[in-house]
Amino acid sequence: MSTPIQLPGMSGTRDWVYPQSIDGRFMRLRRWTFLALHIVLFVVPWLTVKGHSLFQVDLPHRRVFLAGTIFTPSDTIFLVLLMLFLAFSLFFFTAVFGRVWCGYACPQTVFLESWIRPLELWIEGDRSQRRRRDQQGLSWDKVWRKLVKWAAFAAVSLFLGMAFGSIFAGAKPLWTGQAGPGAYAFVLIVASFWYIDFMWFREQFCIYVCPYARFQSAMTDDETLLVSYDEDRGEPRDPKGGPEGRCIACQKCVVVCPQGIDIRDGFQLECIQCARCIDACTSVMDHFDQPTLVRYSSIAADEGRAGRRMHPRRWVYAGLMSTLVIAAVILLVTRVPFEASVNRAPGSLYQLDAQGWVRNTYLLQITNNDAAAATDLYEISLDGLDGAELLTDEVRLAPEQTLTVPLVIRIQGDDALARTIPFRVRIDGPGGQLLLPTTFKTPRSVGGA
Repeated sequence: MSTPIQLPGMSGTRDWVYPQSIDGRFMRLRRWTFLALHIVLFVVPWLTVKGHSLFQVDLPHRRVFLAGTIFTPSDTIFLVLLMLFLAFSLFFFTAVFGRVWCGYACPQTVFLESWIRPLELWIEGDRSQRRRRDQQGLSWDKVWRKLVKWAAFAAVSLFLGMAFGSIFAGAKPLWTGQAGPGAYAFVLIVASFWYIDFMWFREQFCIYVCPYARFQSAMTDDETLLVSYDEDRGEPRDPKGGPEGRCIACQKCVVVCPQGIDIRDGFQLECIQCARCIDACTSVMDHFDQPTLVRYSSIAADEGRAGRRMHPRRWVYAGLMSTLVIAAVILLVTRVPFEASVNRAPGSLYQLDAQGWVRNTYLLQITNNDAAAATDLYEISLDGLDGAELLTDEVRLAPEQTLTVPLVIRIQGDDALARTIPFRVRIDGPGGQLLLPTTFKTPRSVGGA
């Protein structure tokens, strides 16, 4: 007996999962969270504030545009605060709601449910049709459907790659062909990743690759909400739904699972908490006027114990998140929309002129990080260097302009002067003031020892 020829993405090449379509309260809730991610990915890059994208990561120029504000490497503290906030948010929400991220907001889940599964349903039919066709031998019906599906997956992958690339290269330059080769290479890499995932990897990414699946169980406790099966009401299973057990063994919760697991076997690492099984069981138990057997619950509730409203660990997470938010707000309020640095001009530490003045020369670099302001005047003065004279040009900067100007500072020579005098260069600009510490050097013949 000959073995049917198998194509990629079909049973026989691996244990393929064919989740059945389902609708219900949680699926409708998930569509709203899916919409939020689509807005962030497809709409936000096209919105502009002060002539720039609402949010853009400009890697070549090492800057980030956010709501009209430009962040540079000198603002790395904000990136650190953001990363810490996201980490503690993940810990907090996992401790309270379990893998809510995986089921409601993970890009893979969102795109599979929003794009890939509807395309499969439209091109290849429902679960039973896809499974039966894949188990059959090679035929024209199978080939053309697979080719159309793969082409649709490639188009979706490229579309998603362009959307992700818009975050870095800007939506308008990328979609109009004005971006550089590196931007389009990035798009192809991202598109290839999504294509492989849609074609083959799918739930295997959650099980074998995603690190969150490995450590999320360490962040849960007895009060964490999990998708669980009410074994007390459901067992023993009775196909007629009799009084002995309410589970009628319809397998509906199994066939809708995108991870290919049976929630009735208890908590499993593979479960992404998408609540598809809850909607499936609800649709069945409604016919018997019974509450669903699969629901959000906790270990404490399943065991009949009164759970605590807030585990101490959750208070710690919440406190850390609040502290990070307060710190970020304070830094944002006190942040000035320009940055500057001062360095001694190369070549000499000091000069002694014929009139007995000691001169030090510096190079001051100022960058205007205000994307929309008009040309601004920056006033430069000295702080902590009594009797010194400052010689420099007037400094005016256009939006996003960087300018380097020489500073010549001189002091009347005096034997009482120290060899090294600390002081600060003060820059007063629109929105704030910067104080740059540096030192003034004097010669041994004039200065002190």
